[in-house]
Amino acid sequence: MTSLHLPDLRLSDFDAITFDVYGTLIDWEPSIADFLLRWAAEHGVAADAQTLVMAFDGARARIQKERPAHLYPVVLEKCFDQICAEFGVPVNEDRRRQFAASPHTWPAFADSHDGLVRLQQSARIGALSNIDVASLETSCRILDFRFDVVVTAQRVGAYKPDWPHFDTGIGELGRLGVPRERILHVGQSLRADITPANKLGLRSAWINRPGRLLGLSGEGAAEARPDLTVSSLAELVAALTKAD
Repeated sequence: MTSLHLPDLRLSDFDAITFDVYGTLIDWEPSIADFLLRWAAEHGVAADAQTLVMAFDGARARIQKERPAHLYPVVLEKCFDQICAEFGVPVNEDRRRQFAASPHTWPAFADSHDGLVRLQQSARIGALSNIDVASLETSCRILDFRFDVVVTAQRVGAYKPDWPHFDTGIGELGRLGVPRERILHVGQSLRADITPANKLGLRSAWINRPGRLLGLSGEGAAEARPDLTVSSLAELVAALTKAD
């Protein structure tokens, strides 16, 4: 995957910035890895964090293609079931329930709140998230931030990289007077965010946070072409505002 770094991408080019949430603003991956490492230790499974995270990523991608779409807690339950089957471990119902409820415990990245507040001074801020409404509401409280436009998987009955999130978000922003060419989409997942943004003609920024793996492989990820690549939201804000 080759990315483009365009120094003239400016905040003034955009009237709206839409964000993926989990992996981009909420730091979910270490929590998932820690949970699965504890589970593995309980059952004598000899697997490292990377192996377990990638097992989760593969299960998640498969389950999110199922229609009708499942609510995200059910996605997590099904992921847990598949991981148990992959490693030959019986499903523990308590652990399964805990995994399904884990979005309510995932922390924000340290730069998320300040970055979102800064960008909202100049643009409408949207969330296009593969999540359920209740989990996102908890995450908004953790972020201490309210989005101008919110599109969840629960709302549209589908999961990115399918297009309903984007179609709905683009439509809502259009009704607010924001044309497609004035939207920047920001995400950590190449598979679920950058690739579909490319196909829909949206300019995009990839926040390639160090040490994170989720969403960087699988369907379409190798073809992703972000317009700007940064390692944090703080770096994105600095790049956009410096160009202005």
